[in-house]
Amino acid sequence: MGRPRTPLLSKDSIATAALRLVDRTGEFTIAQVADALGVRPSSLYNHLSSKGEIVEAMRSLVFREGGVEAGAPGPWDQTVRSRLRRYRECFAAHQRLIPLVTSYTVSSPEVMGMYDELAETLRAAGVPNGQLLDVITMCDSIVLGAALDLAAPDEGWAVDQARSPALIAAIQQAGSGRQRSDRAFELALDILIAGIANLANQSS
Repeated sequence: MGRPRTPLLSKDSIATAALRLVDRTGEFTIAQVADALGVRPSSLYNHLSSKGEIVEAMRSLVFREGGVEAGAPGPWDQTVRSRLRRYRECFAAHQRLIPLVTSYTVSSPEVMGMYDELAETLRAAGVPNGQLLDVITMCDSIVLGAALDLAAPDEGWAVDQARSPALIAAIQQAGSGRQRSDRAFELALDILIAGIANLANQSS
């Protein structure tokens, strides 16, 4: 019998192996990725030279799988809503990746392309250059928080421990699970869009 064939390595195959580890445990090491691929750790360095580059490759893979790519131009508010909804779904499928990607500088071309489009869309809506990154950061915070919220228990708040009548009523009326999370995310988008419009009007 011949020797086992070495698997064909690429950025995507390394990112896929790392993502599987992260989905299971929330972390990965280069040694673990190499072991999962049946190669020596040194073999990975021909494609990705550091843990940070693997994280960026995972980020890129998740965005491509989720279809968060540049789209046809349209009304700015519809573009923002569409992109952020897809962005949320990407990380809802890989929630344990969120702490990792927020620890590294965004640099992958596919992901930077999404941010390029978002910046141009917001600028066209009237957001001043000096506040563009503030608004983009707010978009990130809403999306990643909403993605994590999808991992929350169906009953997120213990109603029997609430003392405020307002909170008790809110918990009882909110529903549970995905329905509650989706409704809260859509409300956040409404408030975000209204805030962006107000900011643009103030600066015009």
